[in-house]
Amino acid sequence: MLERARRKDDTQITFVIPPDRPCGQVSVVGDFNDWQPGAHTLETRPDGTRAVTVALPTSQRYGFRYLAAGDYWFDDDHADDHDGRNSILHT
Repeated sequence: MLERARRKDDTQITFVIPPDRPCGQVSVVGDFNDWQPGAHTLETRPDGTRAVTVALPTSQRYGFRYLAAGDYWFDDDHADDHDGRNSILHT
């Protein structure tokens, strides 16, 4: 799931996954961090979901995926779009 907060100079995107998907460490990787695993690791929130917030320029399109332990890649079912390989986010 994606949560958005528009600010004057950028858009804060919070990437959120449910508590049960999947176990272990998860990071979001994409065009905005040169697909570097571990650059944006999700942290557990009080409600059990895991999330990380990234500030991105507005009016842009980004491909992204989640990467979990064991080289397990997965998409965001609630992304703005999917291109057949990646989840797509529009800021």
